[in-house]
Amino acid sequence: MSYRAGIVGFRGYSGEELVGILEKHGHVTPYLMEHRADSQDRPRPIGYEGPARIACTAEAVREAKLDVVFLATPPEVSMDVTPWLLEAGAKVIDLSGAFRLRTVENYKRWYKEEHTQGGLLEEAVYGLPEFYRERIAGARLISNPGCYPTAANLALRPLVAAGVVDKDYGVVCDAKSGVSGAGRKPSLKTSYCEVTENFSAYSILDHRHVPEVLMNSELNEPEFSFTAHLLPLHRGILETIYLRTVNIGSAQELVDICQRFYADSPFVRIYAPGKVPDLAAVQRTNFCDIGLKWDAYSRRTVIVSTIDNLGKGAAGQAVQNMNLVLGLPEAEGLL
Repeated sequence: MSYRAGIVGFRGYSGEELVGILEKHGHVTPYLMEHRADSQDRPRPIGYEGPARIACTAEAVREAKLDVVFLATPPEVSMDVTPWLLEAGAKVIDLSGAFRLRTVENYKRWYKEEHTQGGLLEEAVYGLPEFYRERIAGARLISNPGCYPTAANLALRPLVAAGVVDKDYGVVCDAKSGVSGAGRKPSLKTSYCEVTENFSAYSILDHRHVPEVLMNSELNEPEFSFTAHLLPLHRGILETIYLRTVNIGSAQELVDICQRFYADSPFVRIYAPGKVPDLAAVQRTNFCDIGLKWDAYSRRTVIVSTIDNLGKGAAGQAVQNMNLVLGLPEAEGLL
């Protein structure tokens, strides 16, 4: 079977990553959907044609017979275009935060904006395949997870679900991301002179990705502390997570819990006890690599979880979701 996929926001970092993956996908033809008349493309070599371009309209979606549309757009744009894309018959995979939270009240608290599509907010399926494969496969609106929550949830949920995390001591997540996670739109904060040879924390105590971790790893807000940091590099996320365990006798037991949980998940790789991944292990891939170290005396556990923020944290995961929606092998085009 051959399918057709539209990409809105194809000039941004996540959108460009999507184009690159889909151009090599064996079962999907990408279409670039123009929605901003003032946007400019990167220069290309003579002879480069690239995917076909169509207007970002319902008529164009129907005429091109698109099966799915990716939205690599700001939340307000996603809210605006999603209703008519669904009405035009396309499945939607949204890479913004527009549909990640479950209520308009929660959205307003964390995003500081009103939500205009409450009904679709309730309908959207959270697109973390390792947790919600079956729901994703039958959905018409998928909300691709944030990059930070992807790394945190994949590291935490197996242990929380197994009942071995001592929540009374809380969970601390110290997260670092490359600059591409802020998007392509220029800003003083992400300019070269501000970022290079620098390291900074931001959105302390009110980062909008926090509720995604709480909702999907069964933690309460007082039990989870999260701080994001900006690394002076292009891509990649590394999170160091601190917690204490109960009813655990060895680091191998923690590794075994994670391996059982992800036995059918091709993109989560677990390390041997005491071994942890670095960014180089996952950059330009769709993998999440997880390693941990456990101390018997204090019951302290340190987990290191790494992903590529443009891969498993955005475009790669979106294609993983598309494969499930279209009934294709989950890893198609990603290995």
